[in-house]
Amino acid sequence: MIRLFAALPIPDDIGQALARRQAGVEGARWRSLEALHVTLRFFGEIREDVARDLDAELSAVRAAPFEIELAGVGAFGDGPDIHAIWAGVAETEPLLRLAKACETAARRAGLKAETRHYRPHVTLAYLRRADPGEVAAWIQANNLLRSPPIRAETFCLYSSFLGSEQAHYRLEAEYPLT
Repeated sequence: MIRLFAALPIPDDIGQALARRQAGVEGARWRSLEALHVTLRFFGEIREDVARDLDAELSAVRAAPFEIELAGVGAFGDGPDIHAIWAGVAETEPLLRLAKACETAARRAGLKAETRHYRPHVTLAYLRRADPGEVAAWIQANNLLRSPPIRAETFCLYSSFLGSEQAHYRLEAEYPLT
């Protein structure tokens, strides 16, 4: 079994700008530069043969290069159940089409449909029992986040290995947008 997801990588300069915002919430497990990405579709734990089929389906995805921009910040969860802080990604038609193409590839490879609404974002930190006031203050201090345009010329398939403090990612395949 292998744990996989498709994503757009975040360039180092944008990642470094995000890293400068990674402070101010006690106990937050801030993501490393290498872990910053925009998930297109999380596939979960799948068998190796299904992973090969998925790779073939993702290789067949056709989309033109496009730009994304980071816009705003937020958190997943409410009150004592807040579990992540994120930077938002402005929804654009090319981004949504690529995410949908990854969903279609997953279905063609035999995976179940994703039932959650797609919300493009970059996870900056995972939280455990965070103070909602600290999270609210962090969001208020960072809510005007905007990035310059980020050119997406490829999307990637990553494997994920859960560690004691955070997941570790390995690039498995890169697919050009042409």
